[in-house]
Amino acid sequence: LSATPIPRTLQMSLIGIRSLSQLETPPRNRYSVQTYVAEKNQGLIVEAIEKELARHGQVYYLYNNIQQIYNVARTLRHLLPEARIGIVHGQMDREDIEDAMMRFTNHEVDVMVCTTIVENGIDIPNANTIIIDNAQDFGLAQMYQIKGRVGRSDREAYAYLLVPPRKQLSEVAAKRLQAVREFATMGSGYKIAMRDLTIRGAGDLLGPHQSGFIDTVGIDMYIEMLEEAIQKKTHPEQTEKKPVVEKHANVSVSGYIPKNFSANDYDKLDLYHQIENIKTKQELDAYADGIVDQYGKLPKAVQTLFLKKKLDLLLNEPYVQSYREVNGQPQITFSTLFSSQVDGVKLFEIFSNISKDIRIRYTNNTIIATLPKTKDVLDMSIQVMELAWEARKK
Repeated sequence: LSATPIPRTLQMSLIGIRSLSQLETPPRNRYSVQTYVAEKNQGLIVEAIEKELARHGQVYYLYNNIQQIYNVARTLRHLLPEARIGIVHGQMDREDIEDAMMRFTNHEVDVMVCTTIVENGIDIPNANTIIIDNAQDFGLAQMYQIKGRVGRSDREAYAYLLVPPRKQLSEVAAKRLQAVREFATMGSGYKIAMRDLTIRGAGDLLGPHQSGFIDTVGIDMYIEMLEEAIQKKTHPEQTEKKPVVEKHANVSVSGYIPKNFSANDYDKLDLYHQIENIKTKQELDAYADGIVDQYGKLPKAVQTLFLKKKLDLLLNEPYVQSYREVNGQPQITFSTLFSSQVDGVKLFEIFSNISKDIRIRYTNNTIIATLPKTKDVLDMSIQVMELAWEARKK
């Protein structure tokens, strides 16, 4: 993982396309950058700068607006008449930028008023305080990168993330600032990257911009193809073994996690992941009970998500051959072995108790049950599959 956490790259690492390694041991005699989020006021700015200058250090003052940057420098000169203040930004000539940074490196400048140009890997160990004006406008990865300009020596460093006073921040901006403040210890890059992935998402995963025509394949087939390709690459010796392909019920009923179910997007992603990995009905029921204990009564869409998973599990039972919709009506085909061992009279009684509109026919040594159109199609399909097993001959 690079110094700048990029959600798309991290997501590719998590699903196995790219490898992932972490450096968790910080350099010797390094301290975490003390990070503060505060409303902008001149008293705080002056105090932070004077505190750094008192220990003969240097300060970055990041103001990312070239049109106003000279006014900001003029204000700082008025507030701190004894401080030597310089300016650097991307519209200056190359020689002027180099000269300004050399003067800062040689400690001929105490406070460097700058734009984000300083994020590009400049190493000045004596600069250990950074003030970021209008921090709510920066991305999480960019703030993390900029904050890395200080704390590059054995001195304790400080980062002040200033936001406009009495201004309501957007939800995303507040999440970014909270993440930078929360993950301020050494080795927090991976946690920052995970939070960035949660806030921004992994990109247009199934859209044409990044994945070509994958949207016509579908998420289930995409994941299956991806896992197969990764398996071939990482374990070529096992590619000759034919993998067991799980069957999925293709039903025209939507099951999903609504936006208001949880405030944390990472919890939603984890819920999808946990449901997808469940292998038995007992595990699914136990997990559903745990979710109810945690969140209370589940919304209809989430209940449908669990029902669809239960239908998939039943579809993979050996006595069920296939499940599909024909003209909007679910059609369940039972296996040849099960069809030869079932008690037809008992099966008819069981299905009649569920619904008088269920039709049964025997074709090509298999029993096919056609269900009526109903709003509770998932419940009825699950009942038919579960209770059919009871009709087998003892």
